[in-house]
Amino acid sequence: QVQLVESGGGLVQAGGSLSLSCVASGRAFSTVGMGWFRQAPGKEREFVAAIHWNTGSTYYPSFAEGRFTISRDVAKSTVYLQMNNLKPQDTAVYYCAAGSWSGAAVSYRYWGQGTQVTVSS
Repeated sequence: QVQLVESGGGLVQAGGSLSLSCVASGRAFSTVGMGWFRQAPGKEREFVAAIHWNTGSTYYPSFAEGRFTISRDVAKSTVYLQMNNLKPQDTAVYYCAAGSWSGAAVSYRYWGQGTQVTVSS
């Protein structure tokens, strides 16, 4: 079983930055990739970024391109999400996930508990 624990959420003003981390643990953790998703109240879970675990190739939706950066430290089984120029509409609970590197939430097997990101205007 794989456990994912996110950290780094918080409150930030518009235009500010936050860095999220997600540590994976579990026996012989291995994955094809990891991703970040977010969910705002009353909205569906939305894809934010994904990274291929071996190659480091990344994949973003248009709203994240140029503002968000996903990276990983294989030795630490950790994935990061650097978020810059944050906007109020980025406010959501952010989740990390493991088991895929697509933009489809259903393709991920493991999920963290989420961390709240709030961007004030």
